[in-house]
Amino acid sequence: MEKIEKGNKWALLPFVVFVLLFIGTGILANDFTAMPLNVAVGVSCILAFLMNRQEKMIKKIEIFTKGAGDANVMLMVVIFVLAGAFSNVAKEMGAVESTVNLGLTYLPQNFLLVGLFFIGCFISLSMGTSMGTVVALAPIGVGIADATGISMALAMATVVGGAMFGDNLSVISDTTIAAVRTQGTDMKDKFKVNFRIVLPAAIVTAIILGFMTIGKGHALKGNYDYSIVSVIPYVLVLIAALIGIDVLKVLIGGILVSGLIGFINGKFTVISFIKAVSNGMMGMEDIAIIAILISGLVALIQHNGGIQYLLYSISKRIRSKKGAEFGIASLVSVTDISTANNTIAILMTGPLAKKIADEYEVDHRKSASLLDIFASVWQGFVPYSPQLLAAASVAGISTIEMMQYSFYPILMGICAIVAIIIGYPKLKK
Repeated sequence: MEKIEKGNKWALLPFVVFVLLFIGTGILANDFTAMPLNVAVGVSCILAFLMNRQEKMIKKIEIFTKGAGDANVMLMVVIFVLAGAFSNVAKEMGAVESTVNLGLTYLPQNFLLVGLFFIGCFISLSMGTSMGTVVALAPIGVGIADATGISMALAMATVVGGAMFGDNLSVISDTTIAAVRTQGTDMKDKFKVNFRIVLPAAIVTAIILGFMTIGKGHALKGNYDYSIVSVIPYVLVLIAALIGIDVLKVLIGGILVSGLIGFINGKFTVISFIKAVSNGMMGMEDIAIIAILISGLVALIQHNGGIQYLLYSISKRIRSKKGAEFGIASLVSVTDISTANNTIAILMTGPLAKKIADEYEVDHRKSASLLDIFASVWQGFVPYSPQLLAAASVAGISTIEMMQYSFYPILMGICAIVAIIIGYPKLKK
């Protein structure tokens, strides 16, 4: 192994400031959504520009813009906005409502919570957003808890668990897109590796939920109307992505199919369809801008020796391929715990994770999966994550109450740790 230069630890100061701004404001305001991420990143970028006075400002600007405008970053931004457009068009067309109602119609009365978990898994896998899934299913979870006497905290944790399943795996999830692009691998290949690691966690979660809710069945009241046709875009997008069709073609096709169904069922006019596409794109504007700013910031930090210092520090403790995989897992875990945003955590640690993966010959499909898994583990568990806060606010409970029932995120982490230890799955070149 070639010798790694030590780098410059002070170059990491902008990243430290970013974390302190986010965490500090959250503690002072008792609200971890109080500090807008774009503002925190913007302040960190300004600090990065002020550092390294030996370098001319024009050179710093050139480094920043090259990093921000990297071809992979721009492609990621395009995928972000198309994913937002598809998600919103499908939702406005009635796909989310039909999917939820279809599941509720056929849920076994004695396994309502198990069914709720699997509905959450499917919706999040189809929509690519954990927050959208939580918003759609939390009221249903409240209704099930009220009707059956099941713990409200357990019901809400189940909703979040299902939401994190798809956030981690969906081919149109911003976390998956970020993990795949930063590691330079294919979407379908990452999905296959990731799915094999976390599937046992989903199965065990369902078994636990089944045992915990035995004898607490209750017939759900109300009329749950659904349309099988409205669910078609989700199924087509999932199948198309898994057979290897380019993600841009998949998303554009999903938008057009959703729009066509919306025109047929009367949900859309030409104007409302265009607005749904626009609103979906605008909904991803913030994460797209943050991705661009972070990529420029990482380029400056790397130029100043910060990435090199992290690589040097981590490499000192790594003695093997397994150690490298644990290093990647630890890096993204610490970042997600600090920022409570799994996409941002992956974007910030992805470039360094790829360097570690290259140095220790970790398959990029595995490094992308580990980034996405461990970011999702903490996102579905820490009490100040937006997903837990959203579910808790709907149910009128504390996120702390939900943590003891966060079965899927915890089991997902355990499965990933076991996968590192035993070298699973065995991957062909």
